[in-house]
Amino acid sequence: MDELLKLANELGLTVVEHRGEHTGGYRPGDMTIRINPGMRDRIARSVLAHEIAHHLLGHRPTDFGPVRHRQERHANEWAARHLIDLEAYIEVERLRDGHEPSTAHDLHVAPELLAVYRSLLQRIGDTVYLDPHMGAGMWQHRRRVA
Repeated sequence: MDELLKLANELGLTVVEHRGEHTGGYRPGDMTIRINPGMRDRIARSVLAHEIAHHLLGHRPTDFGPVRHRQERHANEWAARHLIDLEAYIEVERLRDGHEPSTAHDLHVAPELLAVYRSLLQRIGDTVYLDPHMGAGMWQHRRRVA
């Protein structure tokens, strides 16, 4: 959590704890991130990373459903990639035999971010690719897991 608070500060963002309708929020006009007080640390960490992602990705609040949905998905993907290390994920997944709640707990993230991270993985044979795209050499990371 300290690393994320430091990143927010370096980006010129103010993080405040204040109860709201949602667990967190980003207001680009005044460079403020709001998170609900009293959340478990791994949930607060996940929410803060998600809100920082909105800032880094240049998102602006919108009521237009398709754009809002895309912004939320992109913020979740950024947060998941930022908070979950592939090597740690592989080790914990093996240790927990794929049990999602335990895996999320051990990786110190919200279950929703674990689900997003898993959606970014592609297994082909004995190799796991993170964020694969079409074409040779088009992935963020690759690891053999035999």
